[in-house]
Amino acid sequence: MRILVVEDDAKIASFVVNGLKQSGFAVDRCADGEEGHTFAATTKYDAAVVDVMLPKLDGLSLVQRLRKEGIRIPVIFLSAKASVDDRVKGLQAGGDDYLTKPFAFSELHARIQALIRRASNATEPTRLTVGDLGLDLLTREVTRGGEKIELQSREFALLEYLMRNTGRAVTKTMILEHIWDYSFDPQTNVVDVLVFRLRNKIDKDKKMLHTIRGVGYVLKPA
Repeated sequence: MRILVVEDDAKIASFVVNGLKQSGFAVDRCADGEEGHTFAATTKYDAAVVDVMLPKLDGLSLVQRLRKEGIRIPVIFLSAKASVDDRVKGLQAGGDDYLTKPFAFSELHARIQALIRRASNATEPTRLTVGDLGLDLLTREVTRGGEKIELQSREFALLEYLMRNTGRAVTKTMILEHIWDYSFDPQTNVVDVLVFRLRNKIDKDKKMLHTIRGVGYVLKPA
């Protein structure tokens, strides 16, 4: 899933962006409201984290503009202002949630997941299963045939993406957009390398991760 972070404080932005990346999200970061608007208006995001006090265009005005343009991206505001009136203003501006600084990343992460669940009108599963392959989203444990498999963060993110799209072909471009937070040269082999590493870990006996020549990859029960 892809998250937009609009925060001008470099330290806070780094804290949020790094935490989201480690949790398997692709993340774009903007340092002012105008840039945030450009990103939100041209790219599809699953959620946005927006600071209230931003240069060029403040967070409240940014979200109000997006709502007027029909962009319904779920938004959680970040602010040092903790009064009831400030929280009400954030919600009235079109925000879906409001978190005061300082905050624990675990709380921000939980709130983002809740926003995404509400937006999709679905209950977020805590475990994905394809055949004898299992992935626990809470403990980040992966098993096949009951045996634990150790995955690096991007390997885990790729497997999660493939499992959520079981039986459907995903292209290299789709993988780049979901696993990395910036564009690569279309000729890059980073996807092939990542798929190769993942395949070596999950396909030791029966093959599940298949290559569709000229298209991409698909995960299917063995």
